[in-house]
Amino acid sequence: MGSKEIAALIEILTRENERGQESHVLGSWTISFDKAKGAFTFDKCENEGYCEERPSVIGVGGEVLDPGGPLF
Repeated sequence: MGSKEIAALIEILTRENERGQESHVLGSWTISFDKAKGAFTFDKCENEGYCEERPSVIGVGGEVLDPGGPLF
C-alpha cells in the first residue's frame, strides 16, 4: 500500500466508526488490500478461518462494493 491507500483506509475507518452499530467493518479481525480491485476487505473470520459472516469490501474511493453479511 502506498500513502494514497493508507489515507483512504483512515478515511473509511473514521466514517465507519461514526456509523456505530451499522458499520460495515464492525467485527473485523483482519483488513487486507487488493491492489487489482483497488479495495479493502474487512474479514470477519476468527479462529483460523471460522466464519459466520462474509467480509465487507470497500473501494479506495469509499464505495461499499459488498456490505458483507451473515453466511447462515
